[in-house]
Amino acid sequence: MAQTVRTPPSQYTEEVTATPDMELKLPARAENVAVVRHAFGGFAEALSVDEQTLADIKLAVTEACTNVVIHAYERDDVGDLEVDATIDDERLTVIIRDNGRGIVPRPDSPGLGLGLPLIATLAETLELGKGGTEHTEVRMTFLLDGAHEA
Repeated sequence: MAQTVRTPPSQYTEEVTATPDMELKLPARAENVAVVRHAFGGFAEALSVDEQTLADIKLAVTEACTNVVIHAYERDDVGDLEVDATIDDERLTVIIRDNGRGIVPRPDSPGLGLGLPLIATLAETLELGKGGTEHTEVRMTFLLDGAHEA
């Protein structure tokens, strides 16, 4: 069962490894959500992740990236969408980061507000918070049965 945890910034940054196994930094535009999804497909396939786990990872990552594109920045501003992925102890940790306005309710939101609950269902853990440089982070972990170091 997935859990949602809000972690204080000091804990949040200490848990990140120095060098992620995969790093992406793209403009937060809709077409780049597909780029990130495709990158995770290749990354997870290289680790021999089973089809259901791969589908869960790709859907959760897509939801988190879509949230950045839709909610993080003002309509005419294009900020960054940053993605880090790290394999450690048969777990995949994914961090989706932006430098936008944070996770706040929007009355004019085009979505149904189901993205974070869906991610919480798909991931082993979900953490929301601000990183050390005041950016918004969504951190997800996934169990990788039989995965090996990249």
